[in-house]
Amino acid sequence: MSIQENSIQVGSLQWFYREASPVNPSTKPPLLLLHGLPSQSYSWSALMPDLAEKGFRAIAPDWIGAGLSAKPDRREFAYTPDAFIKALAEFIQHLQIERFYLVVQGFLGSVGLQYALRYPDQVERLAILNTPVSSATQLPWKIKQLGLPFIGDMLTQDPLLVDRTLEGGSRYRVSDKDLDVYRRPFLTSSDAGRSLLMTVKNLQLKPSMAEIEAGFRNWNQPTLILWGIKDPWLPFVQVQEFAKMLKNVELVQLEEAGHYPQDHWSEKISNNLLLFLRRQPV
Repeated sequence: MSIQENSIQVGSLQWFYREASPVNPSTKPPLLLLHGLPSQSYSWSALMPDLAEKGFRAIAPDWIGAGLSAKPDRREFAYTPDAFIKALAEFIQHLQIERFYLVVQGFLGSVGLQYALRYPDQVERLAILNTPVSSATQLPWKIKQLGLPFIGDMLTQDPLLVDRTLEGGSRYRVSDKDLDVYRRPFLTSSDAGRSLLMTVKNLQLKPSMAEIEAGFRNWNQPTLILWGIKDPWLPFVQVQEFAKMLKNVELVQLEEAGHYPQDHWSEKISNNLLLFLRRQPV
């Protein structure tokens, strides 16, 4: 099952996204897969063909400022959660998607959770992979330093930041083939580094976590949490506490996975996702 690469203009912003579609048309809602930092939609590539083979359309965009999507100047795009949410809403509307299954991962994946709280009628079901969900969350140094004055300006122009961050968070070696894809935007233009710096600088983690903690107390849609236990940045106890306040939730521990589970454990992610999507509503 092949993955198509698409680029569309939505207002002033150009979005790049990957898409895998089932051979036979389906009435099932599509899956929207949102990546974290400093990743790309490419992180879902091993997972998407499995989903399409089982009859699900899978769409994975590069966030604005990441991968092959637009990297506007900070005067044109604020790189705040509100700016990302507005842009994502316009992207979804442009694709004429009314309802979808939402899958989020990582720092910036938390923006997807904020989107779900603001547009709950669009989200059929929700899957969360190693995404900050607690007011106790601290931005890890490997990511925090990318948004600091002077230090961040230098670090975000170094393509090796991808190696250090992805491997530091996953605790696994990332293949050279995959690193070539992740590094490419940083080798192509300095805009990639500047966009990453602005994204980290404006992540607004504390108010974002407050919105997530308060909002999900009233969340009713079926939710699957897939959690890499070896994540060095997001303690499992935080997601355990988060899961306790959800009404319709399943929490699955991935014993060998770290912060980026879809990069190394795509088969386990796929199997659990498919079981979740096929399960009859309670």
